[in-house]
Parts: sequence; C-alpha cells; structure tokens
Amino acid sequence: MASKSNHDWSTGTYGKAVGRFPERREHFETSSGGVEPLYGPEHLAEWNYHEQLGYPGEYPFTRGVQPTMYRGRLWTMRQYAGFGDAEESNQRYKFLLQQGQTGLSVAFDLPTQIGYDSDHSMATGEVGKVGVAISSLADMETLTDGIPMEEITTSMTINATAPILLALYVAAAKKQGADLSKIGGTTQNDILKEYIARGTYIFPPRPSLRLITDVFAWCKDELPEWNTISISGYHMREAGCTAAQELAFTFADAIEYVDAAISVGLKFDEFAPRLAFFWACHSNFLEEIAKFRASRRIWARIAKERYSSENPRAQMLRFHTQTGGATLTAQQPLNNVIRTALQALSAVLGGTQSLHTNSYDEALALPTEESVELALRTQQVIGYESGVADTIDPLAGSYYIESLTDRVERETMAYIERIEDIGGALTGIEQGFQQREIQESAFHLQRQAETKDRIVVGVNDFVTDEMAPVELMRPSPETERKRAASLEKLRADRDHEAVERSLTKIRAAASSDENMMPLLIEAVEAYTTVGEICGVLREEWGEYQETVTI
Repeated sequence: MASKSNHDWSTGTYGKAVGRFPERREHFETSSGGVEPLYGPEHLAEWNYHEQLGYPGEYPFTRGVQPTMYRGRLWTMRQYAGFGDAEESNQRYKFLLQQGQTGLSVAFDLPTQIGYDSDHSMATGEVGKVGVAISSLADMETLTDGIPMEEITTSMTINATAPILLALYVAAAKKQGADLSKIGGTTQNDILKEYIARGTYIFPPRPSLRLITDVFAWCKDELPEWNTISISGYHMREAGCTAAQELAFTFADAIEYVDAAISVGLKFDEFAPRLAFFWACHSNFLEEIAKFRASRRIWARIAKERYSSENPRAQMLRFHTQTGGATLTAQQPLNNVIRTALQALSAVLGGTQSLHTNSYDEALALPTEESVELALRTQQVIGYESGVADTIDPLAGSYYIESLTDRVERETMAYIERIEDIGGALTGIEQGFQQREIQESAFHLQRQAETKDRIVVGVNDFVTDEMAPVELMRPSPETERKRAASLEKLRADRDHEAVERSLTKIRAAASSDENMMPLLIEAVEAYTTVGEICGVLREEWGEYQETVTI
C-alpha cells in the first residue's frame, strides 16, 4: 500500500470532513502562531535527535537538567506566602511545612520592596498587605524562628532591596549558628524586569547592576549554595507578553547581568551555575511545555556559543515556575482550581525544578489557609498519583511538541537579535522597546477576550448571574500600628553609634567599587533598618524615573 502524505490526508479525508462539518473556529493559534490540524514526520524533516534533544542531564538539556529528573526526587514544592508581620508569616510557613511543602518562598510587602520602613509616611496603608513587612534583623529573626535554615531552602521575591534582605537572612542564619556554606535559597534580585514590567525599583539601572554583581561576587566565596539571582520572565508574562517574548526578554536581561559580572572580573563558569530563572505557566497547556523545553536549550547554547562555557553546570537552566496569576478570575473562582491544576501539570511535564501553585481565591484577596492547602495538595496529587513523574520528558518525540519547541526557540532568538541590534536589554529599556512590545501583546490579548476569539470560562462565556460567596482573608488593620511601635522600641534600644558607623561606611562605598555585601551585613547586624540603608543610597544614587512609552 502506498504511503500517504499529510497533504493527501488534508485534501482528502480531512478536507471532506471539514466540508461537511466546519470546525469550531476559523483559526487555531497559540501566542507563538497558528496551529495546524495535524503534525507528522514532515514537520521534523530537518530535525536531528542528538542536536535538538540529546539526553537528560546532558547538553543541550532539552530533556532536563538532571539525569534522573523526578525519578530521583520530585520538584521542590515552594508555595509563595507572606502577609502581615513576621510572626503571622512565620506561622503560615510552619503550617505549610507541616502539610508537606519542601521549600519556603517569601512575599514581602510593598514598603519593604521599595526600601521604606513600616513607620515611614510612604508606607501608610500598605504595611503587610501584599507580603510580610520586614524592616530589621529583629523581623528576620522572628520570620525564621523555629525554621532550620541549614535544612530548608528559602526563595525571596525581592529585587531593589534584595542585597539588604539577603544580608538580613545571612545575619539571621549566623544567629542560629548555621554554617553559611550549607545555606541554600534564592534572591530574585532581578532589577531589569522591574523597569520593564513590575515597577518596584528604587535606584537607576547602573548602580542597581553594581549591587547585583556585588551579590554574585560575595556569594561565590561566602554563600556557595545560594542562587544569586532568579532572572524572571514571570512578571513580563503576567503583564501580557507572549511565550516567546517571555523567554527573549528574560534572556536579554540575563545577558546584561552576565556581561556586567564579566566586566568586573568574574568568570562565567564560576558564577553562572548559581543563576536561576523564573517562568510563568499560563493556560495553553502544550505551548507552555514547549516553552520550558526550549528555554533550557536556548540557555545552553547561549552559555556555550556566546560565553565559551566549558562547565556543564553553567550551561544548565534551572528554573522555578509559578502558575499564571493573571489567568485567575474573580468570577466563578473555583474554576481557578482547574486552571491551576492544568498549569501545574504543564510545568511538571516541562521539567521545572520548583513550583508554586496559585490559590483559587487570589483574584479576590490574599489566600486563606484552606485555599493554600488545596493549592499545595494539587502539586502532591500530580507528584504522587498521576504517574507523569515516573519517566523523564514523557512528551519528547511528539511531532507537535517538538515542532512547537523549535518554533518557540526560533521566535525567541529573533527577538534576542532585535534587542542586540538596539544595544542590549538596558538600552532597550531606556528606549522603551520591551515595554512597548508587552503593551501591544497585552492589547491583542485583551481584544481577543472582548471579541470572544479567546474564551475565558465564566468571564466572557458560560457566565452565571450570581457569584457564590467566598471566604476572604484580610490582614489585620492593627499590623501597621504594631509595626510602628516595635520599630520605635528597636531604635531606642540599639547601639546608635554602631548604626551611624555602618551608614557612614555604606555612604562612602556607594561612590567606590568596594563590595557592598560585607557592609550591609555589618549594618543589619547593628539593627540598622532597610529604610535607613536605602535612605543613604537614595541620597548617593538618586531614584529612577520611569520612561514613558507611547
């Protein structure tokens, strides 16, 4: 029997069926482009297994960075949490650890993120609202009380003030008597995406980059198990960019950070193994899997071809994933349980190293203890009951998955080249390039929902008139008052001369090339506050003014 081609099937059997029963829409697409009705061998005609895939734990790491992947151990289940004061958040962390969470992920309130103490006038109304309020070592000691810092890895979503919060974490670990060589975790520390999409910046880009390279250099010698940065596509994806833009803008930022580190004398193969990445996982199940697989291959090639890496660990892209906060809906919030479960499964099939699953009520308020537990259980059901973790990269070889992985890679590299032509990520930010691209993509996404080209269940279709009541969590209004009182006492009781000495040293170092990390640790150990340190640096470096894009 003669073999039939995809073209023969398309014009024959398929064409006749579509002629009798039209498809449910004229075009099918992902954010990476159109989707054909069927994928077969002809879509991979030029495809080379060893060049495109290889084996798990080996270059180009498409199939995973660990040889055994989840057959060795499951991904780290790391639920993002933090609210109110340090005592309240400490209780939530202990609850999550008791429920089987395997790593901590700290959310900080807005004043902490932009360098104001809880009693500053700029903090009014925001203390403890979207994360935990941390102003001093006393707060960090309370936050980590009863949590063995040598055993539990902690991720901190903090950027402009990341070096100061890392200094606080190190000082708290020393107070516990911990061996710093065993302390593991991550500071997000990714300031460039703040200028692009998130907005919690303080200082201009160049001094901010200096702080980041100081962290790279200090951790290399003093905190070897710490991931010095989590280069984040998540927030840009949440702002509306496509899957390929998420990768491209993130890798362009990574190149900027790497070049800055090399310019101060650091060697790629020495610091790159501690770079981590952070991806969003949105609702197009198969496109997200392809995105994760493509991201590993792209980074491996950047490391080897651009930076002449010879260290396989420096070529491995290790990433954390968070399910899509922007995909959660206030309407029919229980639907978010389903969205989160599918997104989490996509992240696992894509080979994530750690995962946060959003709670169903997050479009309405901070998650309750009940909803957080259910979100964690979602990961546990996938890990222990579904069987998808029993073999490595189970979707490899799928004609569609491999074609889509290749397409995402091509689109990503084309964007990276455009940014390179501009002069790099920092120049692009200064010119508003990335911001404009995200705005255009977000507009297109919104228009799709408005015209119902993209269905959002419960929002623009399958709508119900009444919304079932959902129990919401609200931080205590007393938190702000309590925080102000505790800071007043701290300032009265500490060694004032030690605080002044530490701030004087930081001021002097701001205009030199001295590594700031030892000075920040010395300052926080004297109970100098985050706001006081940032106040000095604001005076020395100024504050960043956002570029308006049109």
